[in-house]
Amino acid sequence: MSATLTITKSIAIPMSEIDYHAIRAQGAGGQNVNKVSSAIHLTFDIHQSSLPEPYKQGLLNMSDQRITKDGVVVIKAQRHRTQEQNKEDALARLRQLILKAGHQDKPRKATKPTRSSQKKRLDSKTLHGRTKAMRAKIID
Repeated sequence: MSATLTITKSIAIPMSEIDYHAIRAQGAGGQNVNKVSSAIHLTFDIHQSSLPEPYKQGLLNMSDQRITKDGVVVIKAQRHRTQEQNKEDALARLRQLILKAGHQDKPRKATKPTRSSQKKRLDSKTLHGRTKAMRAKIID
C-alpha cells in the first residue's frame, strides 16, 4: 500500500495523518469473532491534516455522525472477515467522505416558463372551470 491516500489527482493525504487500530468486531461470527481483532477503528483529525482549506471547511460543516465536535472523523469498518479488507474499506469510506465535502453544487439558474406552457396551463384551468360550472345547480 502506498504512503498516501489519494483523494483526487492533486490531493493526497499522508498515511501518517490517519490512525487506525484493530478492534474486535461485533455481531455474528461464531467463536472466531471472540478471539480475532479484525475490525478497524479509523480516526482522522481534520484540523491537523494537510487537506486544503475548502475541504477542511466542507468536512467541518457537514452534519455527519462520523465527525465529532472536535473535528475528528471516526470510521468503524467491520464488514469483512480480514483486517486488511476492513482497513481498505475504512480508507475508501474516508476518501468518499472527503470527496463529498469538497463537492460543490452548480448554482441554480432561475428560468421562466415558456409562452406556450403558460398558455397550456391557462387553457387547462379554463377547461377545468367550465367542467365545474356544468356541475352547479340550475337556477330558474
